[in-house]
Amino acid sequence: MSGDLVNVMQKAETLIEALPYIKKFNNKIVVVKYGGSAMLDEDLKRMVIQDVALLKLVGMHPVIVHGGGKEISKWVKLMGKEPEFVEGLRVTDADTMEVAEMVLNKVNKSLVQLLEETGVKAAGLTGKDGGMLHCTKKLVNGKDIGFVGNISTVNTDIIDTMIENDYVPVIAPIGMDDSYQSYNINADDAACAIAAALGAEKLAFMTDIDGVCTDPKDPSTLISFLTLSDAEGLIRDGIVGGGMIPKINNCIEAVKSGVTRVHIIDGRKAHCLLLEFFTTKGVGTAIVGDDCSEEKQ
Repeated sequence: MSGDLVNVMQKAETLIEALPYIKKFNNKIVVVKYGGSAMLDEDLKRMVIQDVALLKLVGMHPVIVHGGGKEISKWVKLMGKEPEFVEGLRVTDADTMEVAEMVLNKVNKSLVQLLEETGVKAAGLTGKDGGMLHCTKKLVNGKDIGFVGNISTVNTDIIDTMIENDYVPVIAPIGMDDSYQSYNINADDAACAIAAALGAEKLAFMTDIDGVCTDPKDPSTLISFLTLSDAEGLIRDGIVGGGMIPKINNCIEAVKSGVTRVHIIDGRKAHCLLLEFFTTKGVGTAIVGDDCSEEKQ
């Protein structure tokens, strides 16, 4: 068999492997939290957008919730201020809030533009639109860190309308309180709350790590499948720590809120969404409810 024919056969086998997943998730909502290095590398950015476009074209309803933290920090420094964080949350005074809103809107429209280039209809939104993300002030151990929002309610009306009209919603994590004050929201928190409110089938967190590893320095210790009890046990037993704890807690909260399956995947890997969604093995960590017995679904 010639090399060209072998390559063609391998491509065919890949498509056949994807078929049951395409069928299973047809007409289902999948939320992608897009952030990290995959937002900074232009080649990776295009691959992510191509993945999302393919999800849409095979019958899923993708929703993107994106961050922009590194870009915000860059502009804060250009403004002559030093970015400040408390427990991973950006201290956001009035000037920083203005910068965050400007940067996130710019990032938002660039993603919409890339999706439109693929032939997929997209609409850029923030949590302000349609009163989508209602916030209260988030305190960290009783400390006021400025205009950082804690999501109290999610109104999905405008997202539902976009999906019904065949658009991919692209959402920047900015919300408002009762006084219509703008708040910067952690993108992971926003993705979790939106996925839960939509009753999403999947929520994928794109990160700069392979997934959940028992040894963060050793990719071979990747855990590809966790139940809620497993995930809670990793935190309780101190097997994972540091920055992974809030990430896993968000996953746990999403599953408890009704999201069927949550994925933590490495956005630095080319076409990571397709590999995780459409291959038997996947490339990251999937977290599911305790009643789920299938390792891949």
